Amino acid sequence: MVITPPAPPVHPVYVIGGGPGGLAVAAALRARGVRAVVLEKSDAVGASWRAHYDRLRLHTTRRLSALPGLRMPRSFGRWVARADVVRYLETYAEKHELELVTGVEVHRIERAGGDWILHATGGRRLTGRAVVVATGYNHTPHVPEWPGLDAYGDRLLHARAYRAPGPYEGKDVLVVGAGNTGAEIAADLADGGAARVRLAVRTVPHIVRRTTLGWPAQRSGILVRRLPAALVDRLGALLARFATPDLSAHGLPRPEKGLATRQREGAIPVQDVGLIDAVRAGKVEIVAAVEAFEDGEVVLADGSRIAPDAVIAATGYRRALEPLLGHLDVLDGRGLPVTHGARSPREAPGLYFTGFTNPISGMFRELALDAERIARRIARSAPKPSR
Repeated sequence: MVITPPAPPVHPVYVIGGGPGGLAVAAALRARGVRAVVLEKSDAVGASWRAHYDRLRLHTTRRLSALPGLRMPRSFGRWVARADVVRYLETYAEKHELELVTGVEVHRIERAGGDWILHATGGRRLTGRAVVVATGYNHTPHVPEWPGLDAYGDRLLHARAYRAPGPYEGKDVLVVGAGNTGAEIAADLADGGAARVRLAVRTVPHIVRRTTLGWPAQRSGILVRRLPAALVDRLGALLARFATPDLSAHGLPRPEKGLATRQREGAIPVQDVGLIDAVRAGKVEIVAAVEAFEDGEVVLADGSRIAPDAVIAATGYRRALEPLLGHLDVLDGRGLPVTHGARSPREAPGLYFTGFTNPISGMFRELALDAERIARRIARSAPKPSR
């Protein structure tokens, strides 16, 4: 009698992060017969979207923001609200019957032969044939190390903690940072009854209309994303003169560097959802960048001092990937993965990343495309589980 040895266990693919990127990859893998387990450190999917400010809407259109296998309902409207994004992600996980484990944080990933070992909450040691890191572009709030900040007290909070303008009614508020978050929070405060709103700007952003004659900025981003940066810079400058007023008299001159050049440096344009009108009406005042905090005041780069009641730091996030996989030599000097999508680092086959770029063509759209590419690559190389 010939005894056939049992087949080695088929390890799952582990997806770290239960946001849109992680859920999309898991669904695309499941559709190809590959077992995927999503590990989410919070108690529900879409944790970062649950924490965003109430006013937030997707800056990309509903039709171009759906994840693989599920359209966004027409009832969400063209620009999907934060709460509807959360509902969509919950429905997405249920519809695709994703294997989701919440309350588990992965602390470190290590290579072990042809597999990956994940060290996680509670001393867990999980073995996966492949790992997809989808912990998000906006992971850990970042506040610059301004001199004197420690003594400033609790009058400063990061934009992650901002939800609505109600608590700031009748107050003097300084918003620091002129990216999409800072611009929108400043407009929200101006509309919501703050007595005075100032926006501290270090580098003047490109500001684009969300739509121009009904044409969404996202579609323009899709059309030009493969074009040479110099050409896109010129096209962006022409469009700006047609669609966006010159705010130089209000402290926001047109940027010196082109739109595509800035995007490649990591700064995407600000989509206007009220900032232009607020600045022109004097409801939001532009001031110089913050340099320090001293004697209860904010010291600005032009030497002036102001004493707002509150400071909201819309100063960005860090990816915070170093503790997880900094030892694998797969991060660049900015802490970003050296590859993304269906490409694994040469030194780490079977390790994939999604959601660590900030494209002008739309984050959700790129997450959906990445999910299909990653799933195809893994499905081609992974044995199917026995039935």
